[in-house]
Amino acid sequence: MMSIKELLAQMAQSKTGPAIKVLEKGEQFKVILIGFKKEMALKAHQTPIKAKLIVLEGKVNYIEAQRLVVLKKYDELDIPKTVVHSVQALEDSICLLIQSQD
Repeated sequence: MMSIKELLAQMAQSKTGPAIKVLEKGEQFKVILIGFKKEMALKAHQTPIKAKLIVLEGKVNYIEAQRLVVLKKYDELDIPKTVVHSVQALEDSICLLIQSQD
């Protein structure tokens, strides 16, 4: 199982994109850690199941077509299914993404 400390070590070596590791998963859910260095981005994509993004450390922009939300430490946001979105780090950040079936 991946720990936050291991994610931080992976982030330190990452030059291109965020460090992404599955923390826990089951039949109906997945918990994912995402580590960003400042200015790194998760490119535009969509999720087939509902998801919640929680910022554990740092600050990120959550971007949809008509919406920009700045999320800081301990902020959370529900990500709708099939909506194209991206995430950009405004500073070094660690986020938790929880995906779950309806």
